[in-house]
Amino acid sequence: MSIISAGGKANVNDGIRDLLALSTMTLATAALNGEPHAAAVYFVAEGLQLYFFSATDSQHSRDLQENPLAAVAIYPEVWEWQAIRGLQMRGRVDLVSQGEEWQRAWEAYQHKFPFVQHLKAVVARNQLYRFQPFWLRWIDNRLGLGHKQEWHLGSTD
Repeated sequence: MSIISAGGKANVNDGIRDLLALSTMTLATAALNGEPHAAAVYFVAEGLQLYFFSATDSQHSRDLQENPLAAVAIYPEVWEWQAIRGLQMRGRVDLVSQGEEWQRAWEAYQHKFPFVQHLKAVVARNQLYRFQPFWLRWIDNRLGLGHKQEWHLGSTD
């Protein structure tokens, strides 16, 4: 299976698609001094581009202002090693300005999380971010212990 990335669009297998349909990802950031931070955030995927909202004063938002490189982990909660599966990604996070991309992501976010329609004032106080991976590892022990595939998708630019 190959992942073909072109402008954030990707052909992905069902295993990866199922993981991108989950609600929450762990976002790992680091300040310029190297101090690490991890936070769970809701996200919506468009291809392999992941969109999330966050307050500009959150630790990960402050980290991303200094250093836009981040890592993401997406995985369901499981209790048996044979069921472990997930995505590990490294990439770049950028702010998304109001416009067509912002509107498209907001509509997808509302579709995935209908409750945010009642939180528009809260959303308005937050920023929309886009995570664009340049490296991805897919793990799925359901296909055998330690089953994994990796892809290099582009540069950090």
